[in-house]
Amino acid sequence: MLSAVRYYSFPLLLALMLHAIAVWMLAVGWNPSSDTSKVVKPKMIMAKLLVLEAKATSKPVVAPPAPVSAPVAKPKPVEKPKPDPAIERRKKAEEEAAERARAEAERQQRLAELARLADSDLTQAMEDESTTLQQGNEVIVAQSYQLAIYDLVRRSWSRPPSARNGMQARLLVELIPTGDVVSVTITASSGNAAFDRSAEQAVGRAGKFDVPEENAIFERYFRSFYFLFQPEDLLR
Repeated sequence: MLSAVRYYSFPLLLALMLHAIAVWMLAVGWNPSSDTSKVVKPKMIMAKLLVLEAKATSKPVVAPPAPVSAPVAKPKPVEKPKPDPAIERRKKAEEEAAERARAEAERQQRLAELARLADSDLTQAMEDESTTLQQGNEVIVAQSYQLAIYDLVRRSWSRPPSARNGMQARLLVELIPTGDVVSVTITASSGNAAFDRSAEQAVGRAGKFDVPEENAIFERYFRSFYFLFQPEDLLR
């Protein structure tokens, strides 16, 4: 009996609750059709909006595929032909021969230049020596005539009483190729008029000197020359 009561008590309680809810709804004037439509319709609209929004926002953006470029074929390296050893040896031999020929040409040129310089120096040395010898001969000839003129003037000069050792008069004497005196000029006075005048008279008394016949020697040494008068030299 107790088990039967426990078995049917829960369904009975549930039925009583349902009837109580129904009575309450009728009491408050609830219209099931109108309320249901009001409640359900917004839910359907919201559901539709949510579905549309979900479709609009959930659509993935797919980027267009990138173009695939065709692979560029790399050019194959050009293999250089291997040099022929025989050609290389011949080329090296030709280069060495050309270098030896160039060095030999330079050596010959240097030898020729040295020979030319040696010949030039030898020729110049011979010319200088010849000139020196010629000038030496001319000097010897000129000195012999100068000594003769000196001796002639010394013998022609009369020293004045006022002459003293240390006095000297310098005279410029000019001749013509015959040896005749054409001019006597005192270029440096002794300070004593009698001494200077006696020097001029000594040259004038000589009047003419022996001179070389060679015109070159005469022009170089006797056309005009200086005569220095000193008592200790001219009077012995």
